[in-house]
Amino acid sequence: MKSINNMISNFKKYWYLMTQIILRDFKRKYKRSVLGVVWSLLYPIMMMAVMTVVFSHMFRFGSDGTNYLVYLMTGIIIWNYFSEATTGAMTSVVDNFTLINKVYIPKYVFPLSKCLFVGINFLLTLIPWFGVIILTKFGLGTYPASINIYYLLLPIIFAFFFLFTVGIGLILSCISVFLRDVFYIFGIILTIWNYYTPVFYSLSILPEKLQYIFKFNPLYQYINSIRDIVLYGKCPSIMTLGILALMGFVSLGIGALIFKKNQDKFIYYI
Repeated sequence: MKSINNMISNFKKYWYLMTQIILRDFKRKYKRSVLGVVWSLLYPIMMMAVMTVVFSHMFRFGSDGTNYLVYLMTGIIIWNYFSEATTGAMTSVVDNFTLINKVYIPKYVFPLSKCLFVGINFLLTLIPWFGVIILTKFGLGTYPASINIYYLLLPIIFAFFFLFTVGIGLILSCISVFLRDVFYIFGIILTIWNYYTPVFYSLSILPEKLQYIFKFNPLYQYINSIRDIVLYGKCPSIMTLGILALMGFVSLGIGALIFKKNQDKFIYYI
């Protein structure tokens, strides 16, 4: 209980610093950009348009009688958040070594602030996502998406997904201090993980044995739960929500434990 209170106290104490780091990242990302934050709205739409043409027309991937535009865009925004947040968190401690060497700062601030920064972009991408969902009711795509009361569960699913991502980010940021090769290794892992995640294809095209294996992918569970709500109007079961919560808290717990155990050694390796 004492350690939890200390964490909450430190979070409040260094919240201003985190906001400044997030603001710095925003300025750096959109520096000399004409459209600025608007790119967060345009990027998922452009990606969806390109991938829809490639996969639904050239490679003939479908989504079993559902709106492929929404199906694809849901996978894109979830995958993009995970890949950008974990990649940014992985380099966050090493990139801020000068600040770490000068003053005492809880080092978890850096990977956490990176996940929050990418999270703000993620929230912006939800605007065009909801826009596409609404437009399917007016003829965008072959089938309309579903708008239902279960949308109220989306913030809960997003919160569990955020915890899962932060946990992975803490682990990667810790490993990268001792092993810089992880920068390149994780890039390869992300490529494999991307194909292992049904972002642009339906799991139904795979043999039944492979489908069973693919369902062990945590990202599949998060994406599939969101698709159940927006495409099929189905409420995720209590067991499903429990699994999503368990994955989120276990990932965060393991990440926090590994990070806390090794953070005092960072100064000797950075």
